Amino acid sequence: MFRDSYNIIPTSLAVLLHVLILGSMIVAYDLARPTPFTPLAVQATLVTEIPEVTPPRVVEPEPEPEPVVEEPKPEPDNSEELRRQAEEEKRRLDALLEKERLEKIRQQEEAERKQKEKAEAERKQKEKAEAERKQKEKAEAERKQKEKEEAERKKREEEEKERKRIEAEKQREEDIRRQREENERLRREMEAEQRRDEIDAESERLAAIDSGQLAVYQAMIQQRIYRNWKVPASAQDDLFCSVRVRQARGGHVLGVSFVRCNGDEAVKRSIEAAIFGSSPLPDPPEPNLFDPNILLNLTKQQ
Repeated sequence: MFRDSYNIIPTSLAVLLHVLILGSMIVAYDLARPTPFTPLAVQATLVTEIPEVTPPRVVEPEPEPEPVVEEPKPEPDNSEELRRQAEEEKRRLDALLEKERLEKIRQQEEAERKQKEKAEAERKQKEKAEAERKQKEKAEAERKQKEKEEAERKKREEEEKERKRIEAEKQREEDIRRQREENERLRREMEAEQRRDEIDAESERLAAIDSGQLAVYQAMIQQRIYRNWKVPASAQDDLFCSVRVRQARGGHVLGVSFVRCNGDEAVKRSIEAAIFGSSPLPDPPEPNLFDPNILLNLTKQQ
């Protein structure tokens, strides 16, 4: 589509309009000029004939007066007024054209200013967008760098933790190995000492047995049980019960089990009640005579 960038068409139309107005004013001026009046003149030749005889005097009538033709009054000369009006109209048209020209210049300058402002705004917008893009790219790069550094730091920490864990595991295994070796050494020493103590205790116990002190100890226990035993009526005269008593240090009874017994349940319950009622049992005359599982033989004949 054709775009009149230089306003050729409006300018041409304005010039044509001014030409038509000026031409109209000139034609009107010519028509208004007064036409000079020229009176009609009649040319004639007077011929006089001399008669041979003198005729009687003829009285000629007086000529009628020629009609007075009034000259037309000259029309007022308004050419100066028309010229002034034409000049004023020309000045008005010139002022109008100048105004239109200045308005076009102003509009053109305003359009150029707006175009420049638009271009400047677009440039600033592009610069802002570019700055924001660069800022985002920078922030993204910094974020990725931080993530990378954080990942590397965590990796180093994990590797350090794993290294320390492996070292701690090795140290723990080494400590366990040493502790096992130490425990084994202590166990062997304790077993050896315990065997020596057992051997010594067994030797002393055998010596005490040989001296009759074990029989005395068992008799002391049986006497206490007999004192607390209420023999039921169902007990036979040939009653015999072999009972194993489990006791702790100090003689506290922990349990009773029958190895062999020909009594009924009432008899067994009475024996258990008597044994638990005798707790704590008497201490042995010699400590090495203590037996945590002492075997007692009980009969109805006390």
